[in-house]
Amino acid sequence: MSEFILGIETSCDETAAAVLEKGCIIRSNVVASQVTLHAPYGGIVPELASRRHLENVLPVVIQALRQAEVQLPDLGAISVTAGPGLVGSLLVGTSMAKSLAYALGIPLVAVNHLEGHIRAIFLEHPELTYPYVALVVSGGHTHLYYVPEEYIYRLLGRTRDDAAGEAFDKVAKLLGLGYPGGPAIERAGAGGNPKAIAFPRSYSGNGSLDFSFSGLKTAVLYYLEGLGYKIQRSGETKFLPPELVADIAASFQQAIVEVLTRNVIKAAKAKKARLVILAGGVACNQLLRQHLRKGAEEEGLEVLFPSPSLCTDNAAMVAAAGYRRLLRGERAGLDLNASANLPLC
Repeated sequence: MSEFILGIETSCDETAAAVLEKGCIIRSNVVASQVTLHAPYGGIVPELASRRHLENVLPVVIQALRQAEVQLPDLGAISVTAGPGLVGSLLVGTSMAKSLAYALGIPLVAVNHLEGHIRAIFLEHPELTYPYVALVVSGGHTHLYYVPEEYIYRLLGRTRDDAAGEAFDKVAKLLGLGYPGGPAIERAGAGGNPKAIAFPRSYSGNGSLDFSFSGLKTAVLYYLEGLGYKIQRSGETKFLPPELVADIAASFQQAIVEVLTRNVIKAAKAKKARLVILAGGVACNQLLRQHLRKGAEEEGLEVLFPSPSLCTDNAAMVAAAGYRRLLRGERAGLDLNASANLPLC
């Protein structure tokens, strides 16, 4: 079998393809972003996303092969995200992957998007050992897992409503900061006081490690209304003073970070895991990295984050996860279908 595997990722709004050698050497990692397409709407429009994937997927695959200096006959396998995600977007990637696998007569491997995010850390730290606790936090996901050994994922907690990244997007829209919300909130909050506004922290009772961010988002809305500002039909608040925007952004971000950190540390201590992994697009947030690193150090834990390019949706992580499952003997049939709610465990 060839040492090269092609990964394809189209779970949301990024069209991505990557070529890995031996499952760990990144020969190429190409991502076509749709940020400008969805920015006017303040969030992802599924129909537009799937149509753009149709336009991008073949050029992105070709670019990934060229950058890797690999041709189609050199590939030994195809790895593709089968879920979870937007079903229309997922279907574009799975259709492309099945077509290539059939035409080339090579194995096809289906990958869970969440496992891809978790496996991304192994591209930079292949020496990692088990067990560990992993937090996958992004625009569509906030999941906390205990991973005692390879391929075993035990869900410890998840959001009961909005994902953390989704809350960032909605509050950024309220403040007129644009899309995507995570980087916008982080930039605005850099000049604000994180203690200026006492936004609520939602902690589940009865030992639960679940998250909830909908109430925090609503608290921002009520705070603005309490100051006399009217929310536009677009969901945006007009004419906010920059100092107020900075304080709201900083205080909101601080609340999110504290809740995420608290649950991760609590989970690691409960499971007696000495390693914590942070993954997903929100893992790019510097305040979250700093806060989690500080909390982990105080408890004698090690915490690791992938590089930013491996935190956001990409195909290198899909190829890495697929390669490991390929070695395990897993294969997907040409009847592989996309699953919007594909569970990891």
